[in-house]
Amino acid sequence: MAAIPDSVLVEVCVDSVQSAVAAIQGGADRLEICGNLGLGGGTTPSIGLFKSIQRAVPAASLMVMIRPRVGDFLYTKEDVGVMLEDIRMFKNFGHVRGFVVGALTKHGRVDVERMRLFVDEILPLEVCFHRAFDMTRDPLEALSDIVDIGGVSRILTSGHKPKAPEGAITLEKLFTKRKEIVGDAVWGLTIMPGSGINNNTLPALMNQLLPLGLKEVHLSGGQWIPGDMVFKRAGMGMGIDQDTEWKVWRTQKDEIRKARDVAKNTWLEYSSNSSRTA
Repeated sequence: MAAIPDSVLVEVCVDSVQSAVAAIQGGADRLEICGNLGLGGGTTPSIGLFKSIQRAVPAASLMVMIRPRVGDFLYTKEDVGVMLEDIRMFKNFGHVRGFVVGALTKHGRVDVERMRLFVDEILPLEVCFHRAFDMTRDPLEALSDIVDIGGVSRILTSGHKPKAPEGAITLEKLFTKRKEIVGDAVWGLTIMPGSGINNNTLPALMNQLLPLGLKEVHLSGGQWIPGDMVFKRAGMGMGIDQDTEWKVWRTQKDEIRKARDVAKNTWLEYSSNSSRTA
């Protein structure tokens, strides 16, 4: 018999070795490895970053972002070729739990044809459809399209709003629809809220979604921090916003720890209340 969890699972997205270590020290259950997380939502990480994180946190459960560029999720044949090659490459390294990927049609639907190519390449590892989901024209239609693909383990979504707490009503609808489609199957598709999640927003969101089957949440716990450069050439930059040009994005261990503690306490309180009313 499987062990009863004592909390929802906490996934943290990271784009550096320092952030990966901080996330695990803060209590993260799983990492999503990306490149360029602080700008444009993340891209495919480098081989060097992936292997360095493997060495730094060898016991960590790792998901890998597959996204060849920032911008939209309408991919050309050439983009798809790059993405498939990246999947094969990372699979060969081992110690990968799965991949985070998404593709859309020009009309705002899930690109079922391209997603099937990705899923076929990824299986038997896990597949997470990322927040391209929140760029679709209709969330319930997108959910049905993803179910039709088959093989997708979870959907990362903020409920079609910039932040998950703002999308709570749509998240409720998605959880309800997911229940209708896959029931309580262990292998069934999971809805994982992400964006705007922290120790302050977690309690209300969890209390709203735990009765509907919430099992996982996603956050970064990160912020821009000052870099160590002393000389900063005036009027020069690399195309980054001036406010962040001389800063670096880092996951904060204390933010992850606070979110982890709140997630666990809220889960235990919910479980206790459910037992008393059963």
